[in-house]
Amino acid sequence: MTGTSRDARRARTAQRILDAARKEFATRGFDGATIRGIAAAAGVDASLVMQHYGSKAALFTSAVQLPGDNSNSAAEHLLEVLTVRLGELPPETSALVRSMLTVPEAGAAMRAHLDERVDNLARSLDGDDAHLRALITVSGILGLTITKHFLKLRAFDDVSHEALLQAARGWIAHLSDDS
Repeated sequence: MTGTSRDARRARTAQRILDAARKEFATRGFDGATIRGIAAAAGVDASLVMQHYGSKAALFTSAVQLPGDNSNSAAEHLLEVLTVRLGELPPETSALVRSMLTVPEAGAAMRAHLDERVDNLARSLDGDDAHLRALITVSGILGLTITKHFLKLRAFDDVSHEALLQAARGWIAHLSDDS
């Protein structure tokens, strides 16, 4: 075996772990996702997750990063996020959103998460107003989550999940417009 093939296998394993982690964190949140669950989804032993990423926090940091200066990847990622947020919310997400305005710790956790999301998205965009566009986008996704799942706006009753995502595609397409 050559070093390159071992390196290639190692890189493929790391990527499988990262892909599984993205799905687990998106579905279950940081607190609900486990190293064992991520390892099972990636088809590897939990010790390999730790060898590649060191800790759950380090894996989360890698999993939530968007590629720099790539608004197409950002748009694809945002559509994935919206797909999750417009579907059935994981219990951990529901609890955090429901509590964020009344429990200081929940508010602090949500604020830290959203600040990180804004900064991460802004790094993937071009233009002087990238941070502002990222702020509006992240706030809009939170607004959709709250109005659909907690306020239960009647307007959502007559709109299919697919129609919402189609409309969101147009909204997100403007994200890459830095003019």
